[in-house]
Amino acid sequence: MTDTDGDEEGGPTREAAVSRETAETTIDVTLAIDGDGDSAVETGVGFFDHMLASFAKHGLFDLTIRCDGDLEIDDHHTVEDVAIVLGEAFAEALGNKRGIVRYADRRVPLDEAVASVVVDVSGRPHFEFEGSFSQPEIGDFTSDMARHFAYSLSMNAGLTLHAEVDGVNAHHEAEALFKALARSLDDATRLDPRRSDTPSTKGEL
Repeated sequence: MTDTDGDEEGGPTREAAVSRETAETTIDVTLAIDGDGDSAVETGVGFFDHMLASFAKHGLFDLTIRCDGDLEIDDHHTVEDVAIVLGEAFAEALGNKRGIVRYADRRVPLDEAVASVVVDVSGRPHFEFEGSFSQPEIGDFTSDMARHFAYSLSMNAGLTLHAEVDGVNAHHEAEALFKALARSLDDATRLDPRRSDTPSTKGEL
């Protein structure tokens, strides 16, 4: 479900609700791009819940996520599938992408760590990543799943995304990455008041 026709004041209402059920996960996501940063997240992975709440807060997205996943195996399917559904929700909520800024570049520090994200809401999924995480696990979260989350999000939202992390503490590195991702997506998906068309010489994204 999505509504990009407009609200009572005539502005676009960029929202989506997406569900997905497989043998590995059952997921329900609602997303409002033009939100206040409110979130309600339950994935069964504590650090991942914290990262998704931070993503919503710093991107000013209203976000609800419910996931029942096969955590008796590990966190991989839960993190990957949440990113898939969230990416689909972004693609649906953005619709034809008319009027968006499209490009953004954010660099976010957290103590000794820093992450950068460059994004193009291009409709052409592509992902590049540089760096690594200094510890293999953060609580019940596999550190490299932060990279895989960004990858899966970009593939399903139709983003060209270049990300980089550096630091000595995996908690800080992952959190900086989620915050940089949120800030860059907030910037790129904003509506440019000077633009009424889709930001592409092709006429569509």
